[in-house]
Amino acid sequence: MSKKVRVTETVLRDAHQSLLATRMTIDDMLPILGKLNEVGFNSIECWGGATFDACLRFLNEDPWERLRTLRREMPDTRLQMLFRGQNMLGYRHYADDVLEEFVQKSVENGIDVIRIFDALNDIRNLQTAINAAKKASRDGKKPEVQVAMSFTTGEVFTTEYYVEYAKRIAKAGADSICIKDMAALLTPYKTAELVKAIKDAVDLPVNLHTHYTSGLASMCLIKGVEAGADIIDTAMSPLALGTSHAPTESMVAAFQGTEYDTGLDLVLLNEIRGYFMELRKKYIESGLIDQKMLAADAGALIYQVPGGMLSNLLSQLKQAGKEDLLNDVLAEVPRVRADAGFPPLVTPSSQIVGTQAVFNVLTGERYKTVTKEFKGIVRGEYGQTPVPIDPEFRKKIIGDAEPIDCRPADLLEPELEKLRKECAEWAESEEDVLSYAQFGQVAVKFFEKRRDAKFGLDGKHGDAANGVHPV
Repeated sequence: MSKKVRVTETVLRDAHQSLLATRMTIDDMLPILGKLNEVGFNSIECWGGATFDACLRFLNEDPWERLRTLRREMPDTRLQMLFRGQNMLGYRHYADDVLEEFVQKSVENGIDVIRIFDALNDIRNLQTAINAAKKASRDGKKPEVQVAMSFTTGEVFTTEYYVEYAKRIAKAGADSICIKDMAALLTPYKTAELVKAIKDAVDLPVNLHTHYTSGLASMCLIKGVEAGADIIDTAMSPLALGTSHAPTESMVAAFQGTEYDTGLDLVLLNEIRGYFMELRKKYIESGLIDQKMLAADAGALIYQVPGGMLSNLLSQLKQAGKEDLLNDVLAEVPRVRADAGFPPLVTPSSQIVGTQAVFNVLTGERYKTVTKEFKGIVRGEYGQTPVPIDPEFRKKIIGDAEPIDCRPADLLEPELEKLRKECAEWAESEEDVLSYAQFGQVAVKFFEKRRDAKFGLDGKHGDAANGVHPV
């Protein structure tokens, strides 16, 4: 029986998040969108994750406008986003009313597949997002609700752990399941074992997502497909490998002529490759791609650091003039992770653990400086960690603060109306309110630049107090 494997292309989101800190602009994407639309991918992942933050903070782009442009230019292709459960696309938990509005607006503006995950694999943090996605629609069409399990390793993270989690995901209402191996910790035979066990346990399509950091991704995808995986995530080859994903063209070629043949056109893919090769060259020459990120490193299996996190750690150390301490920080990451209850390293827990590891190394004394976010994860503000945190360590980090044992969002009052009032001066749409909800002053700076551009202001001259500006 033929079992065609489907391909989700990540070049417009996770690939450039992993290799160049999410700095690909919509202008760089536009010339190739028509060709990408012709391929026949299962979906193109193009939104969510860090794209929203990077658009507002660094690229002076409205992320909602980016999404609308992608929808317009790729009308025949399903657009996919990554959604961090109760964290949405930000770095804290949001009230349910904000989350529900965000999901509906995402679908209205063009999203067809929502991949929802929780950094701690706490199902309580996923249920509201799952319910919201199942209610959302655009022109009467509902999105696919894909729930991802954050894959990691450690004593508690057995195949049985993931099978039980898959059952809870299915019960919660997911349309498909993603094995999200953000840190490239899967090995080929572990992949086969895990996929088979999940397929035996639940009757849902399984999407396999892994990174090339450790050099094993292509092998993992082949073994995963042979074991029953229905969908694989890949990236166009110029932005593949290293901390990114297995190359799309190579995987299509690998399955050609087999029962798993993707049916995708290698000639068309090769044409698309040519465009991204030019972009890759530009990114390397500008320093956006650090060539260290392009090499396979089996050390990932030791340090358990995702590609995007690795590039962020390197960036933090460069800013501090301490790039030579990268190996010390990588060695500290698993120790910090163990102290914090073994959270899987995925946004936001990866940033929280990574930044704390940087502080521990730079100050020369562990936990001499503790970030607010690290205190939050230890306190329980992000949910239940896979392994209970040592009470003495928790006390050392949070002092007399009361630990949180319930679903963190249960402690939040509805906040959408309050946010609308706070940003009324700048917001031109409900989407603007949602941008402000997640990124506060970063969004405000973007709104101010947008306003200045609209009225021909340079933002430097004039009498702001009296509203007088030279044009």
